[in-house]
Formats: sequence, structure tokens, C-alpha cells
Amino acid sequence: MTAGPAAPAVAEPDAPPAAARRARVRRAAVVLVVLLAGSVTASMLVGAGMLAPATVADALFGDGPVTPESLVVTDVRLPRTVLALLAGAALGVAGVLAQGMTRNPIAEPGLLGLNTGAALAVVLGIGVFGVSTLTGYVWFGFLGAALAAVVVGGVAGVGRSSRTVSPAALALAGAAVAAGLGSVITVFLLTNPTLFDDYRFWQVGSVAGRDLSIAAQAAPFVVAGLALALTCGQRLDALALGDDVARSFGRRPGADRLVCGLALVLLAGTATAAAGPIAFVGLAVPHVLRALTGPGHRTLLPLAVLAGPSLLLLADVLGRVVVPPAEVQAGVVTAVVGVPLFVALVRRRKFVR
Repeated sequence: MTAGPAAPAVAEPDAPPAAARRARVRRAAVVLVVLLAGSVTASMLVGAGMLAPATVADALFGDGPVTPESLVVTDVRLPRTVLALLAGAALGVAGVLAQGMTRNPIAEPGLLGLNTGAALAVVLGIGVFGVSTLTGYVWFGFLGAALAAVVVGGVAGVGRSSRTVSPAALALAGAAVAAGLGSVITVFLLTNPTLFDDYRFWQVGSVAGRDLSIAAQAAPFVVAGLALALTCGQRLDALALGDDVARSFGRRPGADRLVCGLALVLLAGTATAAAGPIAFVGLAVPHVLRALTGPGHRTLLPLAVLAGPSLLLLADVLGRVVVPPAEVQAGVVTAVVGVPLFVALVRRRKFVR
């Protein structure tokens, strides 16, 4: 039983002792908590008009008269901050799950077809069922992501005699299904200009313009997905060793992948449905955390709950001030800022698989 875990130690010869590693994790957790607190504060204070901390505190907790500034706090900045916290946590953890399940360092919910499935469902909701509110988009987006996951799993398992699906087959099936669904979306949009106008606002990922009812709808699914995901640490650590080795430790890779996949669908589907397809957060968060703490998923998953919202909130705040008085959606900021950062991460030698 002691010979099995030797493989990761060979892959990381300079691995620190357990005590030093725990100290690194604690330091990373403290840094992320401070970063998240700073991001939330910036989200409430910074925008087209800067607000004083006392003004924000009075609007949230005071009993004074309603003013234009208090309405900005309660009706604009508070809802987008709460939604960014939920969507960021969901996307960050979903990224850890996707990369751990597929053992693919560039995997994310989008690669597995979940974002495209959600987008197609929203298009059908607008074009066929006449849905015209973000509240309605949430349910269609969530249903679409779930169905896409079922289709991807079915396509990846076609022709296989075993019950398990290889990570490569899962990633390839996800890319193929995403391409096919994307073509269907294009056909719908090109043949219906009115549908395109309604869809394009949702399609550019953003946490702006959503009220607290969207966050209230998303919260139960995000909480359930996070609770399930936090049970996946040991499962993903076993899957990282390969299915055969995992079985030698008594694990059932198919069942483990199913549980983690359910959490992934809950998180990615809900975040995409509520805020639109936001790229890069699920891709970058796992790499940044691995650089800070190492590859253990039991550490990565809870820290992603802190790192994902911080990244999304900072992107949203940056989008508010980069081209005043207009705003750039958070999904655009994460893509523009994230691509060069991800290239830098990939080129580093400590790119961890």
C-alpha cells in the first residue's frame, strides 16, 4: 500500500514536507481571503461614480432617506457583486473539476460543451417560447448545460465496452458537441434578426444588469454544486493517478467521475445561465492555485471558492473604469486579460498536470 502514491512524488521531486506545504496552503488562504475582501469592497465603491465607504455603509445598513447614491448601491452594485461572488465561485470550482476529471490542463466547462448547450437552450427559449427576461434565461441555460453533459457523456461512451470513459474521449466529445451546437445556434440567429438582438446581450458574459432575483435563483444550485464538489477532492486525486491505479486503491473511477460531473454541471450550468458564457475564469483559477499550493484537489477545491469570485469581481471592476463613461463586460475583460496570462502560465516549467 505504500508503493502506490510514489508516482506523484517522482513527478514533483522538490515537493515540500507536509508541514511546509500546510503553511503554504494557510498563507494562500489568507491572501485569497484578503484579496476577496478587497475585490468586494472595490466592487461596491468603484464605478462610473466613485462612492465613499460611509455612503455605501449607510445605504446598506443605515436608516436614512433614499438618495441617488443609495439606489446605486442597493439596485446596481450590490446585485452585480452578489452575482459575481456566486458565478465566480461556481466557475472557479468547475474549472478544477473539469481539469481533474479529464486530466487535461486546458479543460474547462466550455471545452466540455456545457456553455454551448446552455447558449442553445437560451436561444430556443427566446425564439420558440418567447422568453425575454434574464430570470427565464436562467432555467433554459441550466437545462441546456445539463442536456449537453448527458449528450457529451453518451457520445464519449459510444462503442466502448467498459463503463468508464477516457478523459481524451470526454474532451474530444465535448469539443465535437460544442461545435455542432454552435452551428445550430448560428443558423437560428442568422434566420431571425430579432432573436439575435435579444440573445447578444446575454451571450456577452456579464454580471451587470442583473437584479437580486437572478442571484436568488442561482444561489441554491451553486450551493448544492459547491457542497457536492467539495466531496470530490479525494476522488479527483485518485483519478489523477489513472483509472487502473485508482481501482487498485479501491476507487470506482466511473462512479467518481459521475459524482464530480454532476457537480460540474450544477456549477457551470448555473453560472453560465445567470451571467452568460464567461471564459478564462475556470481555466485560470486551477493553474494559479496549483502554482501557490501544489496539485492536491482537496486543497484546490476550497481555495477555488475564494479565487474564482476575486478574479471575476476584479474583471468586472476593471471593465467599469477602462473606457469611461461606458463599461466593458466582465466576460470581455477576462478574455482580454486572461489569454496572455494563460500563455505565460503554460510556458512556465512548473505547469502541473
